Amino acid sequence: MDRLVSIAKFLVNEILSVPAYLIGLITAAGLIALRKTVGQIVGGAIKATLGFLLIGAGATLVVNSLAPLGEMIQGSTGAHGVIPTNEAIVGIAQAEYGARVAWLMILGFAVSLLLARFTPLRYVFLTGHHMLFMATLLTIVLATAGHSSLVVVLVGGVLLGILLVAMPAFAHPWTKRVTGDNTVAIGHFGTAGYVVAGAAGQLVGRRSRSTEDMKLPEGLRFLRDSMVATALSMLLIYLITAVVFLAKAGRETAFKAFAENGGTAATDIGNYLMQSVMQGLQFGIAVAVILFGVRTILGELVPAFQGIAQRIVPGAVPSLDAPIVFPYAQNAVLIGFISSFVGGLVSLGLLSAVFHPAFGLALVLPGLVPHFFTGGAAGVFGNATGGRRGAVV
Repeated sequence: MDRLVSIAKFLVNEILSVPAYLIGLITAAGLIALRKTVGQIVGGAIKATLGFLLIGAGATLVVNSLAPLGEMIQGSTGAHGVIPTNEAIVGIAQAEYGARVAWLMILGFAVSLLLARFTPLRYVFLTGHHMLFMATLLTIVLATAGHSSLVVVLVGGVLLGILLVAMPAFAHPWTKRVTGDNTVAIGHFGTAGYVVAGAAGQLVGRRSRSTEDMKLPEGLRFLRDSMVATALSMLLIYLITAVVFLAKAGRETAFKAFAENGGTAATDIGNYLMQSVMQGLQFGIAVAVILFGVRTILGELVPAFQGIAQRIVPGAVPSLDAPIVFPYAQNAVLIGFISSFVGGLVSLGLLSAVFHPAFGLALVLPGLVPHFFTGGAAGVFGNATGGRRGAVV
């Protein structure tokens, strides 16, 4: 009996409580259900496990690259800065909440399949990284509210399952305006923005011509590379903040900002500015590592989920990531992205100059990656109902 108890404790504490192992086991189970070969099952499980470990490694890089920036924002504005990058937050959260996130995500997907099978909401959500993002958010909210792990997983799993079928349903009337048919739905948690974009296009876009009638400069195409866009945006944010901090705090204090987390203090202004550039580039690398980890997991996990879903919910509408709508209006993607980023800059100005006494001391710094994906997709939805004006608004 003692041996059985020891084995059970080992399985729970050393395997099922370790998120990377858990994801690998779930991937293996899905591949077994799809009747894959032994080599495919073992390889898929190991790749998914390594992907989860990559997320943790990327999160460490994110924390290290943001430490000096936090010091600069605090010193120059008196406020805390927040960069809305899902991948970074998810990576950081895995250290404390990883096992609960994994179990909640699995349960949520199972609940969504049951709802798709037995209700009119016949959508199968296949955007795995957004499942992971929302599972992490629900876990953090419920866990920090003081609920037990069992309650977090059960309640969060049910909520996630409902979201996975409800969000595509809310957006589907607008999605059909984009795609022209019923073959695919949008499976992305920027859905509220896409619904608003479609509605706004209808309000402002009468007789407005489509964005696809425009010719945009090739010089802006590089912004479609998410790693380049992330590194560029953080580089600019770092440099601007560093200059403001230097002007307000003086050389001695400003140069010490890079000594955070065991770093080296700047030696002169040139070194100070170039360290800012390097930290911005390091953030781009960190997010790229996390994205690679997420893609590595999903490359194995999503096909396993999809195969299981096809058996349980035949004929359901697949709900896919926001870029699924990009080919329908490529100019609208770029216009929506630029308009969204401008809106982010305006909001940053309002938060720092007008609203921060009412909304707390947090500045939301506009990140190019979320603006590209959600802003770009919103541009496509706005263009579908309101042409160029709809895409911009």
